[in-house]
Amino acid sequence: MSPILIQGQTYDRIKLAQSPLKKGEYEECNFNNGDFSEHDFSGFRFINCVFNNCNLSMVKLSKTGFQDIQFIDCKMLGLRFDQCAEFGLAMRFENCQLRHSSFYKCIIKKTHFQNCQLQEVDFSNADLSFSTFDFCDLQGAIFDSTNIERSDFRTAHHYSIDSENNRIKKARFSLNGVIGLLDKYDLVIE
Repeated sequence: MSPILIQGQTYDRIKLAQSPLKKGEYEECNFNNGDFSEHDFSGFRFINCVFNNCNLSMVKLSKTGFQDIQFIDCKMLGLRFDQCAEFGLAMRFENCQLRHSSFYKCIIKKTHFQNCQLQEVDFSNADLSFSTFDFCDLQGAIFDSTNIERSDFRTAHHYSIDSENNRIKKARFSLNGVIGLLDKYDLVIE
């Protein structure tokens, strides 16, 4: 039995506890004001979809496909993007809360994070080259063996990145933000 294909649908104010989504492939669909918290999206595939003002906290993402997905004004606490299907993984985040989520080993080049709360997010071993962190709070975010080459951190804040343990060639930082590259040295800069 082949998985169901749903195209071009708009889902408003859906609460999965009352009306669950059928497992399948969702293409060019919009999800507005939905509460998907703690739902199991394992094996689902989303292509060119937009999640707007949705709660996706603690959603299970085992082998979930996210291809060219936009998350706008979403609450996404504790998500394990490292469990998503790797093929075509491409997302954009605007005004999202992604605290305590994991992108461990994810290859997500050219990802755009705009005005996002990325506190305590694990970016270890991820490829974030050519990505943008525009007005993002990275307090406690983990960058360990992470590729951030040519990424833009000029308006990001509260990050601590070990320049010797990460690939940072041609990454862009503001003069004020350079202090986040020196944290490991425990310097007093006045």
